[in-house]
Amino acid sequence: MSSHLQSSLEAGLAALNQGDYQGAIATLEAVVTEAKVSPTGLQAQIGLVIAYTRSGNIPRAISLCETLSQSDNSQVQQWAENTLEQLTIHHQKEVPPDEDATGFVPFDNSSLIPPSLAPPPPPILPPPKITSSPPTESVIKLPPPPPPPPQNINLGGGNVEQISPKKQIKKLSPTSRTPAQVTTVKWQKAGRAKVWQPLPPINLIPLRLLAAGTFMVLFWVLRELLKWFMGTTNHVLLKLPFLKPLQFLYRDPSNLLVLLLVIAVGISPWALDWLLTNWYGQKPLEKDLLNRYSHEAIRVLHRYCQQRGWNFPRLSVLPVAAPIAFAYGNLPRTARIVVSHGLLEQLEIDEIATIYASQLAHVRHWDVAVMSLVLLVTIPIYKLYQQVSTWGDQISLPWGRKIVRVLSSLVYGVWYVLSSTALLLSQIRLYHSDRVACDTTGNPNALTRALLKISMGIAKDIEKQAHTSWQLESLNLAIPVSYHQSISLGSTGPQISFGSLLMWDYLNPYRYWFTINNTHPLMGDRIRSIGQIARHWHLANEINIECQQSLKLKPQSFLLNIAPFLGIPLGTILAGLIWLVWQLAYGIKWLNLKWIYDDWTFILGCMLIGVSVGILIRINFFFPDIKPNTIQTEERFPNLLSNPTALPIDSNPIHLVGTLLGRQGMGNSLGQDLILRSPMGLVKLHYIPWWGATANPQDLIGRQVIVTGWLRRGATPWIDIHTLQTQSGKTINSPHPILSTVIAVAATAWGAYLLLIG
Repeated sequence: MSSHLQSSLEAGLAALNQGDYQGAIATLEAVVTEAKVSPTGLQAQIGLVIAYTRSGNIPRAISLCETLSQSDNSQVQQWAENTLEQLTIHHQKEVPPDEDATGFVPFDNSSLIPPSLAPPPPPILPPPKITSSPPTESVIKLPPPPPPPPQNINLGGGNVEQISPKKQIKKLSPTSRTPAQVTTVKWQKAGRAKVWQPLPPINLIPLRLLAAGTFMVLFWVLRELLKWFMGTTNHVLLKLPFLKPLQFLYRDPSNLLVLLLVIAVGISPWALDWLLTNWYGQKPLEKDLLNRYSHEAIRVLHRYCQQRGWNFPRLSVLPVAAPIAFAYGNLPRTARIVVSHGLLEQLEIDEIATIYASQLAHVRHWDVAVMSLVLLVTIPIYKLYQQVSTWGDQISLPWGRKIVRVLSSLVYGVWYVLSSTALLLSQIRLYHSDRVACDTTGNPNALTRALLKISMGIAKDIEKQAHTSWQLESLNLAIPVSYHQSISLGSTGPQISFGSLLMWDYLNPYRYWFTINNTHPLMGDRIRSIGQIARHWHLANEINIECQQSLKLKPQSFLLNIAPFLGIPLGTILAGLIWLVWQLAYGIKWLNLKWIYDDWTFILGCMLIGVSVGILIRINFFFPDIKPNTIQTEERFPNLLSNPTALPIDSNPIHLVGTLLGRQGMGNSLGQDLILRSPMGLVKLHYIPWWGATANPQDLIGRQVIVTGWLRRGATPWIDIHTLQTQSGKTINSPHPILSTVIAVAATAWGAYLLLIG
């Protein structure tokens, strides 16, 4: 048995013991797919029978028992037959007498039963254990047949209603949902600490060093962009007739840029006040109005500021339906806290208080000053991108539209690069602010609910507007939950379970490698850290996430996933060997190429060749052939997202039907805002624009489409599009494999050129 399958099996059985049936089903189904007839696969199938039974999915349990009853293993066969007999008897008893032969099911009023009166799940059976028994078959220690779920629900007063499992399946099946339906999450409302010991202090020096480092990286990127712009301007002026280059553009802008950044930090509170008021519609939020939404938030703000001798922060509200919040300023006395109208409307009293407490933490830790500077630099650039895109949509000349499209894409690229300078700070500071929010309010479970509700609210806003709003994307760096991670988490989580969907975030051993380009940390890791605080105060957890170790997976798949990046250090090693050989050849007067390779640019050439080789090695695994017998549909979509052992290299060919969402016009020229709304929720789409294409995905926005591609599970799930097809047969291709091949060939050619000429 491979360690990969063993780890997955143990994770699935652990989820089964914890009552997380959907998570157990997702993990064990993945094990069965890889090892169906082995002892591991038999163990996983037995666990699936138990999980299906516990979750009320009796038909699937019966179907799997019928398969197991044909097993060559006598123990498995006997266990399956006994289990099948019990399940069949109880299933026949529960078929309603008024269900006719056509399959018509009358109206089911079981949905009117109060949730508090719902029957508890059956006790979890001990998972089977496998031991090898030579020479022919494995001995499997099987549990007794699982009892069926309770049939009767006592409504009080002697009234008992019979509920059919078929009705339950029909009512609760995720595939029967439509995007317009609203899924209501049943929160546990886990309690808060009445009296609690403050958490031990943590060392904030690394966070403050990271904030200083972010300032330096922002300065370096701005300087390089400015030098490129100045050099390009003078180069153009030099080529034009009757014009001369501007001499001041040849000067080093470093000193002036440092001075401007320091001034920007000093004026950031008032400058951002003006920007947010005029461009985002920010309004003051009076204490009385906030008190109506959350009197606890007012108390938290007063107590926190009085203990530290701070002025009460200025409060503001944005007219945005998505629930967001952020703080800005440079000192505690100039701090501002902004929330959206959607956050006040969608969160409860105690949840609003935890969000305000988390924003106070940013002020206390001083990271707010650097983040305010980043916002002050990036918001005007994003506004320029928005205006250029809007202006370009009004141009009728084709050549004019192409020029403006390139310009808007260039401005967007500048905004993206500058925003990326604060990625690591944006991630790390949220762990600290979550800790302070819990310590200030004594309510870690409210913070958990708040974060998940924010994710749900953002997904709902994207679905309602049919695109990602300008405000949401431009402020994404500063808000508590990223809109990228909210797309699938906020729309799919309520339909399966947050516990299942978050397993990848805290169990996958390579998860942190896939957050390098993310603005926010993994939600599962954040909630697990919050849950540890709750357990420290002896509180129940809102989301049942255990403090277990990460799964142990073989590194081959991960190394294959990052093969292009491994080409960089391997190329550097190759360059060192080449340099050493040529130095020796020059020393013995055998080959005189030292004059070429004294120029260290040949190291870059070796790196490019290494990256090219890595791309070519990975390409067949990353883009496998999409065949009818391997393609997955929406029924498997939740299970694929819940598999904690998945990596992006595990390319799952998938076929989904839904509505294409995204921004219209030049604001989406790079395809950065393409989302599929399916019955199972929202999922991000990756499309490769290419010259010569006769159609564009923007032409299909708002229409029903069929997406075929490769589903990838990383820090945020996405689908690399292979084809987009409408019901009328119109098809748009996305050349992901072709582009990878072109990049590999170009990198090889460039690297060889640098290697030969130095």
